[in-house]
Amino acid sequence: MSTLPVIVGVDGSPDSERALGWAADAARARSAPLRVVHVWPYATEERATAGDQGGDPVLAGLKDRPYLADLPEVEFQSLSGLVDPLLPTLGAEGQLLVLGSRGRGGFASLLLGSNGMACAARSACPVVVVPRPDRAGTEQGLDGEAVRPSVRQVTLGVDASSDEPAALGFAFAEAARRGARLRVVSGYTWPILPPPAFEYAALYESTQEEYEDALGVQLVDVLAPHRERHPEVEVALQVRAEDAAGQLVAASAQSDLVVVARHRRRLPIGPRLGSVAHAVLLHAVCPIAVVPETAADDAGSKGEGGSGAAGGSAA
Repeated sequence: MSTLPVIVGVDGSPDSERALGWAADAARARSAPLRVVHVWPYATEERATAGDQGGDPVLAGLKDRPYLADLPEVEFQSLSGLVDPLLPTLGAEGQLLVLGSRGRGGFASLLLGSNGMACAARSACPVVVVPRPDRAGTEQGLDGEAVRPSVRQVTLGVDASSDEPAALGFAFAEAARRGARLRVVSGYTWPILPPPAFEYAALYESTQEEYEDALGVQLVDVLAPHRERHPEVEVALQVRAEDAAGQLVAASAQSDLVVVARHRRRLPIGPRLGSVAHAVLLHAVCPIAVVPETAADDAGSKGEGGSGAAGGSAA
């Protein structure tokens, strides 16, 4: 069991308190410390006043939450700096970084704030974004919050042709903690474009059914070591000639958590999320975990990070 904390960013908004509740449950399930972090903008009058009084009103307003009472350890941390560059660096200190989909700033019409996108793209540990309950497709209860699925389920997006150990390991461990079924989703493109080399011609002469069967066999092989490690987890496979992101967004309505790998675009201007992770963050109706690539391929990552995203056409 990792001794690294679960870290949650708060700013006094309803979205961040929703993330705090999710992070408290995650810390409890992991028997891990919980670190609640509020980042102040530089040189604000409110920050100076709070500093003179020796307190942070955002954090002070959360300390009496009853769902924090039974946690093994809760730390409240107030930091000063620019939020977008500072929050992702916290991932190097934790096993999980949790955020709400939007904070106090920004436009109400945004589906995901810049802080969540920056952390998902750059954090060294897995990032969980907890969406608002008013996203299209969300079933809401009388309290206005999202209704949890009747059957516990974690959904994982994976490319059957890729080695994605960290994302796979994270999803299996999360399903085991929750006593949940793991739904593994993989998409592929059909018909396949003509190959650049003649030696691959035999593959492209196969029927769609043969190709899908081959992908299914490959996916079973990829999952095998993780199923051996977590024999208690029920696994359901879904391989379809459909857009991977669309399948994951649809599955999020019946899931407690959707797990995708980061699949960064390595561009000179810096790391960016792959297309599947980006789309799922914007549109999934349940919490989304974005898992970074392994340390060998992604400088600065560690812990339960990992590579990969959903489906053969993913990332």
